[in-house]
Amino acid sequence: MDNINVLIIEDLPAESDALVKVLTENNYTIVGVATTYNEALSMFYKNAIDVVVIDVFLDGKPDGIAFAETISIIPNAIKPFVFLTSSKDRQIFERAKLTQPFSFLLKPFNELEILYAIEMAVEKFYAQTNVFLSEDQNTVITKEYLFIKKKNSLKKVLIADILYIEVEERYCNIVTDSEKFVSLISLTKIITLLDADKFCRTHRNFIVNSEKIEEIMVFDNLIILKGNHKIMLSDKYKDFIKKFHVLK
Repeated sequence: MDNINVLIIEDLPAESDALVKVLTENNYTIVGVATTYNEALSMFYKNAIDVVVIDVFLDGKPDGIAFAETISIIPNAIKPFVFLTSSKDRQIFERAKLTQPFSFLLKPFNELEILYAIEMAVEKFYAQTNVFLSEDQNTVITKEYLFIKKKNSLKKVLIADILYIEVEERYCNIVTDSEKFVSLISLTKIITLLDADKFCRTHRNFIVNSEKIEEIMVFDNLIILKGNHKIMLSDKYKDFIKKFHVLK
């Protein structure tokens, strides 16, 4: 798993230092702290960013809003972002609102506010409402990553790294090349959110990444995955083999 990458756009050192402290203590990775509009754009396009925390005002000008406006109109550039401000100007709020931020926090922020705001930003950006508030879920699934809540932070897992997923009561064990972790999501739910061309049900308790399959032992009802992981194959789900080109 990797940490969530956060870009901070804030021109006051005391404020940015406080944000860095809170986020790093909760296992987020700070990819940079930008103090100007141009610096923010440069960092944004040069780094892999998951979430942006933006001060509305930079050097007395609403350049934080200008940054949000810029990334919002460029196809495939937008990322979830959270606004911070000490301003109570209604016109500024209305302009900021047009950029569709995922949270709008007044300074001084507290630790839980910023952590919850980041969670909500990820949820709303990927259109999966109240996942992190539910007792039955803790995972947002996108085309490329799983975002999994662990205590007060989020972790991300590259979907391409997943070998298989195994259900265990109301949990799913998600296994990659390097580790296993638990997700509070049902197998039925997760299979609807994963790419059906890559992830296949092989058993009522298993989903496998077809790109990690090394051998299918049809008569033994067994699938061998990369790393010599052995997964059960039931008769009910053997039809998935038809998607492979089999040489006779």
